[in-house]
Amino acid sequence: MPIPTGMVSKMQKILKVVYPGTFDPMTLGHEDIVRRAAKLFDEVVVGVAKNPGKQPFFELDKRVQMATSVLSDCPNVKVVGFDGLLMHFVQSEGAQAVIRGLRAASDFEYEFQLAGMNRKLFPQVESIFLTPCEQFMFISSSLVREVASLGGDVTQFVSPYIKTCIQQKIQTI
Repeated sequence: MPIPTGMVSKMQKILKVVYPGTFDPMTLGHEDIVRRAAKLFDEVVVGVAKNPGKQPFFELDKRVQMATSVLSDCPNVKVVGFDGLLMHFVQSEGAQAVIRGLRAASDFEYEFQLAGMNRKLFPQVESIFLTPCEQFMFISSSLVREVASLGGDVTQFVSPYIKTCIQQKIQTI
């Protein structure tokens, strides 16, 4: 006998979260947070933001493709590009929470303020903070781009595929 739809939602909650960012490029720190979130939640949506306020190194479609590639071994993770207000994207995905990464105490003040604004706009969506493993705490996409553009080796900061994409991009500049 099938279980009525209303009963399923009362018996089992599907916890879906969005991990937003520009991921320009996705670092091992980003990957670490996604992989750990994938163990905690039923579904993780990596929301790759267009973010018109920043001048991206990679176009949105390329950033989505790169993240999809490096996370292809995570069956409960999907990567989606978006433009506009994060909370609208979260609602369109049917997610209950937003994951935010904290690398250092300096990140906390901005993220705390952002969480407060998001809660005011959409009180039904929670903000959850995760920290990357210690070896990834200092990595940022902007530092990776800078090191790579100056000829440095970024092997320990990004996956091999992302490193190749960065090298190819630098050759075209």
